[in-house]
Amino acid sequence: MKPTPLPEQLTRREALRRLGAFAALAPLAPLAASCQPSPPQGKAMNPNEPPAAPAPAPVAPLPAVFLPHGGGPWPFMDDRVFGTPGMWDAMRAYMERLSFVPPRPPKAVLLISAHWEAPVPTVMTAAKPPMLYDYSGFPPETYTLQWPAPGHVELAGRVRELLEAAGISAAADPARGFDHGTFVPLLLAWPQADMPTFQLSLQAGLDPLTHLRIGQALAPLRQEGVFIVGSGMSYHNMHAFGLHMRGQRTSMRDDSLAFEEWLAETLSLEPDRRHTRLVEWERAPSARACHPREEHLLPLMVVAGSALEAPASLPYRDVVLGAHVAAAHFG
Repeated sequence: MKPTPLPEQLTRREALRRLGAFAALAPLAPLAASCQPSPPQGKAMNPNEPPAAPAPAPVAPLPAVFLPHGGGPWPFMDDRVFGTPGMWDAMRAYMERLSFVPPRPPKAVLLISAHWEAPVPTVMTAAKPPMLYDYSGFPPETYTLQWPAPGHVELAGRVRELLEAAGISAAADPARGFDHGTFVPLLLAWPQADMPTFQLSLQAGLDPLTHLRIGQALAPLRQEGVFIVGSGMSYHNMHAFGLHMRGQRTSMRDDSLAFEEWLAETLSLEPDRRHTRLVEWERAPSARACHPREEHLLPLMVVAGSALEAPASLPYRDVVLGAHVAAAHFG
């Protein structure tokens, strides 16, 4: 076979240059072949085999909620005993829908109640927590209420593990029962008492930054299927409530509205500014008029900390006993 003649316009120098380029590329051919994907050892590649299924998408963390639990065992007695007819209707409807807030059934509820303080954050470890009727002066039937939800010993241990990993001392209480900050809202949300639930105390001293950091340490629980709920009140001035119920004029409606508007604005901010304003909550309008003692506000700090950078809103706003109250949802 005769070699193919070079085109007339291709000079000898150009032909040599092109041949040199091909020669330079020749040693790279085996390397290129070695870069091709090869079948796994021990298994021949089958062109008819369907491709492997993609890895499952990561599960989104559950939302976290701060809710107002109202006054005492209010859902379980006549409105006229504690309030006015229909006053609690919207709060009842909100709590009955609480179980639908998580997009999937939670593994458990971790509830931080305003009605439990301890020297260090203390977690309930009872497998079958008892009832704790921590109120007085209400009708006898409210002291026979039952909500026999199971605890969750394993997750209680996980809470202590996370706190201690963050440098926060923690303790356990195997005897603690469900206080009304827990069983009142959750009896409406899960009336069959089939949702494992355990409580975490506030830390004595009620420092807001400490509670924000407690929440941040517990943030992984949301990814692990735990529904974190803070139970308190966005307004809690017992003296003003008493005056209102006796028919006396107070500034509670204006005070509570001013504080609620500040809270709505605060929760709309980007996370760093949101956290700073929550820690500095005493600078809010009417702050101490709304919270002479802040134990009913501090569960919000834990919830906000656990939310990290999740967006927040106030999906439930109401007026009860003459004061504006609100729930905050994160995520």
